[in-house]
Amino acid sequence: MAFQPIVDVSEARIIMYEALVRGPQGESAWSILSRVTDDLLYRFDQACRVRAIELASRLGMQQDLSINFLPNAVYEPEACIQATLEVCDRVAWPTSRIVFEITETERVNDRRHLHRIIESYRAKGFKTALDDFGNGFANLDMLTDLRPDHLKVDRDLVMGCNKDLRRQALIRAVKGLGDELGMLLVAEGVETRGEAIWLASVGITRQQGFYYARPAVESLSENLGPMLANLKEAAEAYKSPRDAS
Repeated sequence: MAFQPIVDVSEARIIMYEALVRGPQGESAWSILSRVTDDLLYRFDQACRVRAIELASRLGMQQDLSINFLPNAVYEPEACIQATLEVCDRVAWPTSRIVFEITETERVNDRRHLHRIIESYRAKGFKTALDDFGNGFANLDMLTDLRPDHLKVDRDLVMGCNKDLRRQALIRAVKGLGDELGMLLVAEGVETRGEAIWLASVGITRQQGFYYARPAVESLSENLGPMLANLKEAAEAYKSPRDAS
């Protein structure tokens, strides 16, 4: 597993880490996921959850932990969550500090089943997030009957948003949607100072991306220095607005 920080510019601190699958030689998540067959999907999903929580605990993570999950691997929410509850109990990790991200890599054909998963997880104290909103299968219709706690804005919308009026209009609309439906927004794929500051200026202060830090394998961060410097600069610009270009 690798961990990438999610920051809050308004508070100038790391608020969460996302756990990301990596291969034994650091291979990408896609290179691993693409080799998981249907008959192994459930076991793989369960193993990733357990490994992420165990490793986060061993590394002394104090922030919330965000874990991707594959909805089609969950055949029965109450049964499938047992391994997660057991590892949380074993390492003393509060369920309230786990966010399950609904990944957009697969289409969910049974929306009612996904609704049951989210409500079942919420009843156990977990939070949920809709990942990659605005791309792939994570589209507007998902929110007609799903009520995630977090909405993660996809990199395709974030890219160059500080200079692109169309992206700015779309992001403002998503921000309004999140506020109206009571969802916290996280901007994914933030790679430049300009993007970071513009997003913060419209109220999207929760951010994740290479501008702050790349995912670090088996570690919370390979080098916190540059990340903290960028976070401090973004926070100062947020508190004292100026040209973000």
